Amino acid sequence: MYQPPHFKETRLDVLHALIRAHPLGLLICNGADGPVANPLPFLLDAEPAPHGRLRAHLSRANPQWRMLADNPDALVVFQGADSYVTPSWYETKRETGKVVPTWNYAIVQVRGRVRVMDDKDWLAGQIAELTATHEGGRAEPWQVSDAPDAYVAAQIKGIVGLEIDIASIEGKWKVSQNRPVADRVGVAEGLEAGRPSPQGAEMAQLVRRFGGLDG
Repeated sequence: MYQPPHFKETRLDVLHALIRAHPLGLLICNGADGPVANPLPFLLDAEPAPHGRLRAHLSRANPQWRMLADNPDALVVFQGADSYVTPSWYETKRETGKVVPTWNYAIVQVRGRVRVMDDKDWLAGQIAELTATHEGGRAEPWQVSDAPDAYVAAQIKGIVGLEIDIASIEGKWKVSQNRPVADRVGVAEGLEAGRPSPQGAEMAQLVRRFGGLDG
């Protein structure tokens, strides 16, 4: 990933936080006919050191797991908030006019070798934890045990698990850090104006936090 120094993020807790907040990762590997990519919801374990571990599962009918069994090197991309940035938000537009549109985004890329997991107990634990993670905030969270045992067992037979010990992890927060302070303020206020989308509101927070505008 192209990494200008002012956009590069190396703090592991920040990188892990984005993965947990945006867990649908794009799993990319090389197949016989070229690159193959599938979106999967991932769980992140902070251990083992130094970077942690990813866990996921996919349909047994999906041929990607067989590709990974033969060639386990993989890239997983986690996309955080993103937003179009109009030059009209920049103070520099009023001062010189020398501005162009851009796109702000936060993204994490993970590389590692995939282990294919085909153990029913591992898979049962995986789906139980994934469900608990995403149902936990609901007033009446659904649990895997709410479904009939035979049905759950049949569903587990139809999936294959994946584990990736993270060999390398890169983050890029392109959130207007390269702009003058007045431009950063303008971007944050522009994203917050009117009825901002959830993406726009999150990006405004990132512009303020990483642009030194908080406090």
